Amino acid sequence: METRIQIQSTPNPNALKFVLNTPVKTDGKVTYKSASECQDNALAKELFSVPHVHEVYFFDNYITVTQDGSGEWDELEGKIQPIILEKVKDHDPNFKVEEAKIEKPVSDNPEINKINEILDQTIRPALQMDGGDLNIVTLEGNLLKVNYQGACGSCPSSTAGTLKAIENILRDEYKPDIVVETV
Repeated sequence: METRIQIQSTPNPNALKFVLNTPVKTDGKVTYKSASECQDNALAKELFSVPHVHEVYFFDNYITVTQDGSGEWDELEGKIQPIILEKVKDHDPNFKVEEAKIEKPVSDNPEINKINEILDQTIRPALQMDGGDLNIVTLEGNLLKVNYQGACGSCPSSTAGTLKAIENILRDEYKPDIVVETV
């Protein structure tokens, strides 16, 4: 089957979502912030060879590439797309990452599990459509700390509007006094 890529903009002007007709990560998701983090993922490592690329996010059938804001997307797309088309031929979507890099919304804390259920039903689908996601970092009392991934990580709206929406939904569906912050 011939690999096809559809390029989609995201709310983050510094991130693009490269949607493939084949999976790039079958289990979980992973964010790379440098080529040195990519270990055995040659596709991700090669994307960092493109000037201005500073984050690469793999999930399901797409790769979100975030740049530093000083590159021109037309030029960057012309470099990124051929890399993906060439490297995806040998890319294993079942690749494993070191345990510390795995981003899973799984916990043995029932409170975090409840919050994850709410986020899975309300927030995560929209974030994933925009080329990103979020993980819960900690829950201490009524303070929930989250970490954005992919396009959401450096998006201007994630620190204001999206964060407030998350907090409002969790106040309605979980606890009225919860406070949500990013780390």
